[in-house]
Formats: sequence, C-alpha cells, structure tokens
Amino acid sequence: MGKAPLRHDKNCLNCGHHVEKRFCPNCGQENTTSRKNFHHIFNHFFKDFTNYDSAFWRTIYNLLFRPAALSKAYMAGKRLYYLNPIRLYIFISFITFFVISVFPNNTEPKEVATSQIPAQKSIIPSVDSLRIEERGINGLTKIGVISQESNDTIKKLLKETKEINSKGIINLGFENINELDSLQKSGAKNIEVNSIKNYFLKKWLTVEEEHTEEEIFKEFSESFRNNFPKVLFIYMPIFAFILWIFNNKKKYYYFDHAIFTLHYFSFLLIMILVIFFIDKLKPLLSVSPGLAWVHLGLKSIGVLFMFYYFFPAHRLFYKDKFFLSFVKSALVYSINLFVFSVILVLFSLFTYLNLD
Repeated sequence: MGKAPLRHDKNCLNCGHHVEKRFCPNCGQENTTSRKNFHHIFNHFFKDFTNYDSAFWRTIYNLLFRPAALSKAYMAGKRLYYLNPIRLYIFISFITFFVISVFPNNTEPKEVATSQIPAQKSIIPSVDSLRIEERGINGLTKIGVISQESNDTIKKLLKETKEINSKGIINLGFENINELDSLQKSGAKNIEVNSIKNYFLKKWLTVEEEHTEEEIFKEFSESFRNNFPKVLFIYMPIFAFILWIFNNKKKYYYFDHAIFTLHYFSFLLIMILVIFFIDKLKPLLSVSPGLAWVHLGLKSIGVLFMFYYFFPAHRLFYKDKFFLSFVKSALVYSINLFVFSVILVLFSLFTYLNLD
C-alpha cells in the first residue's frame, strides 16, 4: 500500500506540534490528510490484521500452540511484538460471532421432486364412510391407514401425555393468566400469592399465550445468540477473580489474572470458530462412513484441545509444580464451569421472559 501524500501544513492535527517530516516527533501521528476514502480505510484495516510482517500472525500462532506464552510475554514488557490483549479479544470475538451469525443454523433437507417418485395408486376407503364413533384412531386402523401396532403405541403415548400442556414449553399447571388469577382469588391450595413468584409466572404464561412453540424457539435462539457475546465479556472479570482467589496474591495482581483471562478466552473463541467450520463440513464428509469418522475425530480433537489447553497454560503462567498446578487448575475449572452454568441458566430465563 503506497504512502498517503503529506499535508502542506507542518502543524500536527493531533497535538499541534511542529512536524518536519512525515511523523510528528511529539505524538507519532502521520502528518497526512485527515479525510480518507473507503479504499484507504479497508487497506489499512486489512494490512493491520493480515500483513505477515505484523504482530497478528505471531499472536495467533503463539495463542494456539504456545499456552500462556502471550501472557508471559506481555507481563515481561513485550507489548509491541504481539497484539494488545484487549484488542485481540475484541477482534476475535467480532469475527467469531459475525461468522456464526452469517451462516445458517441448519440446512433444511431438500424436498424430493414429486416427478422422481413413481405414483402409487392405492384404494383407501374414505373416512366419511365410517360411522361417527369410528372416526378416530380405531377408524384409521380399520381402513388400513395405520397398523394395529401403531394404534396401540399412539394410545399409550396419549395416555402418558394426557396431563401435559400441549401449547406450553413447560407445564406450570395453568392454561393462562386468567386461570392463575382465578385460582389465586379462590384461595386454591398450593397457589401462594407471592409477588416475585407471581411476576415470573405471569411473564412465562404471557410468552406462551402470545407465541407458538416454533416462534418461541426461533426468537429465543436469535436473542440468545445475539446477546451471548455480552455474557461472555461480562463473565471474564469473574473468571479472573476466581484465578485471583487460588493464586499467590503477593506475587500476582488482579491485572495479571485479567491478562491471562483475555488470552484464554481469545483462544476459546478461535476454537469455537474452528469447531463451527468443522461442523459445517459434516454434509460433505458424511458421503462415506470413513469421512464421517474423520469429521467426528476432528470435532472431538477440537473439543478435547479446548479442555486440555487450560491446564498447561495455568502451569506455565503461574509456575506451580505439576501436581499442585493440576489440582488448582481442576478446582478453578470446575468452579468456573458451575458458576458459568448458573449464569447461563439465569440468562436463558431472562431471555425467554423478555421475548417480544
């Protein structure tokens, strides 16, 4: 990319200092025109993140294949040789969730053209020819639509699911808000008039009344996917705090744990993106049993690598002995898994109750 022409004025637009050459000796800003076209901005962005001479590729390589190397280098003062941890996380987070949002969630099975299916003529008695009392499962069995075995199975399922609310995701024991209010006013047993519980019950019933199950699933998935990056970003300080609890507080400050957390979460996001692309190859690799096993193997390796990575990264960064590091890593990992699961459940509940 060629250099932009210099401004005729010798005063720096950033700090006002006199500029003799291309860069300001006071703040380092290039003394070029402040108005750039889109081509210049795109080239500058592309060069910053993909130039083989830049810190980008060095950072990605060390992040993936040298656990804790970036965190140790940053704490040692090498802060220009690699990308800044915050900048790295924001960039990787943006790319990961943008790519995932662009690709379709699933591929609909292609409908087989009716012209390819040979027409099969079968004479089936009309349902109208049956008596009224036979126009049910028994009637369908009589005219040969379903077998007697299927008849018995359907009856069994209907009997077992008789008490399930067919519309709601979860059976709360109420069909709608009016029924809940009526039961509360009548003083029915097991119906406590509690403001918090009443609020959540009514919110839940409102969602089920105003949406079908398909709409709930679609809107919930979209809302969850769009807001999950925020949850991940908010959780990072908690992850760093748990690391702070289990490590030497005189030797390591909270800032040190935060840098380690930023690099670790950046690694997780890259692996999520890699596994996502492996998953998208499933239709191509499922054409034969051998390739299907290759797909399963690659995906399994990716998941196991995500789990394994934390243990050597923790040991190398905190410089504990192998056994002590393993015990601390396992505790930190388990506690974070539990806390994050609780937060994820609460976030899912919040997302569901606030569907449009």
